[in-house]
Amino acid sequence: MLNVFQTIAGFFTKGGIFMWPLLVCSIVSLTVIILRTLALREKNVLPLTIESEMERLAPGANPERLFRIVQHDASSLARIVRVALAHLRWPRSENVETVQTRARHEMVRLEKGLVVLEVIIGIAPLIGLIGTVSGLVHVFASLGVSATSADPKLIARGISEALNCTVFGLGIAVPSLIAFVYFSKKVEVLSVEMESLVTDLLSKCYYGRLAGVRGKTQVPSQMVTPAQPATPEIAPMA
Repeated sequence: MLNVFQTIAGFFTKGGIFMWPLLVCSIVSLTVIILRTLALREKNVLPLTIESEMERLAPGANPERLFRIVQHDASSLARIVRVALAHLRWPRSENVETVQTRARHEMVRLEKGLVVLEVIIGIAPLIGLIGTVSGLVHVFASLGVSATSADPKLIARGISEALNCTVFGLGIAVPSLIAFVYFSKKVEVLSVEMESLVTDLLSKCYYGRLAGVRGKTQVPSQMVTPAQPATPEIAPMA
């Protein structure tokens, strides 16, 4: 075990000064990967309790039980459902627009941190390339003084610096790219599932209106926003 740490320390030391920014990139990348893994767990985004209640709800039934479940839930699905249930007295088209606005906001929350991985994917190989060029500069500088008095240790050190930085930079970029693609795909899948669930919920809640039966959908008063007062009808003049 001690030999492993010594090998890693020697690899890092021989890489030169550009290994330090690469080390920072690796720490940031690992932190983002861990945080996104925890945040994008399905039970944190699509709680089974809420999903089951949404599927259990009958068309035209009272969604008050569902509202009580999502009222104090912090998941993305719960926040979208709360917006949908709070505007059931609005026309369906306006409610859908409001839900879509909230869904876009939740997508931004789910994608939080992915831009950091994207940046690291781009800059880690470039920093490694700078380290490579720096190492080669040392090599050619030592050879340019005198071909007979060139220090083999200095040449070997320059080549080692160049190769170590390149390997380290690519070693950071490749796992970061894999994580970025995986998380992006997972966010896409979760968003499609949420869209499907909420669309089905709205269809059930507006079932009575679509069938032409006014007032069939019961909406508890605590779930809705204040309605606009109706404009009184003016009787035609005789």
